[in-house]
Amino acid sequence: MKKWLGLIFTSCSLIFASACGGNEESASNKEKNNSDESEQIEQNEGEFPVAVTDGMGEEVSIEEKPDRIVSLIPSNTEIAFALGLEDEIVGVTDYCNFPEEAAEKQSVGDMDFDMETLLSLEPDLVLAHASSVHGSEEGLKQIEEAGIDVLIVNDASSFQDAYGSIEMIGQATGTEEKAESIISDIKEDVTEIEEQAEEISEDDRKRVWVEIQPPPEIYTTGQGTFIHEMLETINAENAAAEEEGWIHYSEEEAVALNPDVIVTTYGYYVDDPSSKIKDRSGWGNVPAVENDQIHDIDNDTVSRPGPRLTDGIEQLAELVYPDVFKEQ
Repeated sequence: MKKWLGLIFTSCSLIFASACGGNEESASNKEKNNSDESEQIEQNEGEFPVAVTDGMGEEVSIEEKPDRIVSLIPSNTEIAFALGLEDEIVGVTDYCNFPEEAAEKQSVGDMDFDMETLLSLEPDLVLAHASSVHGSEEGLKQIEEAGIDVLIVNDASSFQDAYGSIEMIGQATGTEEKAESIISDIKEDVTEIEEQAEEISEDDRKRVWVEIQPPPEIYTTGQGTFIHEMLETINAENAAAEEEGWIHYSEEEAVALNPDVIVTTYGYYVDDPSSKIKDRSGWGNVPAVENDQIHDIDNDTVSRPGPRLTDGIEQLAELVYPDVFKEQ
């Protein structure tokens, strides 16, 4: 009996040892497979070639990660710098003023870029923009014929469009992960601002007239624009909300809207906009003028779709509702 029990015990021990060895081997293989899969994911991140659908709905194939980039509009430049591409950017326009390092890059001119200068920089990728593409079709075609990739970034008129611009440039430059991180941070900031704006009651809600251009050709912004969405985010009423896009107004029409707050965006080229509005004939009884609620805002932060989107919203919020937002 003892002999049989010993044989049974030995057999069970061998089976147990074999099973453990098999499990260890299986676990080891599983760990190796997981490691291989992780490495594959890392390799796929930013892998080229990539096919990117541009702002005109066309598919652009980019064979290799760009090492030399020229940006033809300030918003693209800001996005590219935020994506960590400062070393890859070799050319910008005269208007690319943020961040400060952008001014150190070679200028290719204004929106009518200098072709000779641009080509001399030997870029792999040119970041163009849908807003100006119709006026530069011939030049962009010449760039493509020189064997340079051209990405026409979408013309953003909403927060969602801005996220799309960041994603597009991230995909074209192999910086998708950074692009997603930037978008996530912006969305979190916008949510926080919206939650804070919920403190504003309907009775305290202010009507805001945003003046994009002064007389004699006054322009403001209606629905379907960046600034309109910013005003909605801070729980303010756009005085021109019944209109669409960028609208021309007469002075009489603007006064009739009776805004509580006036925000101008042209202080960078017009001295003291507030005094000039106060001096206008017929504006004296407008609540914003009576209560000295006329402010100028940095045009770039409320007009450029990109990583500084929340900076513009926060500045606007502090001007319109200082008691609610300035303490933050």
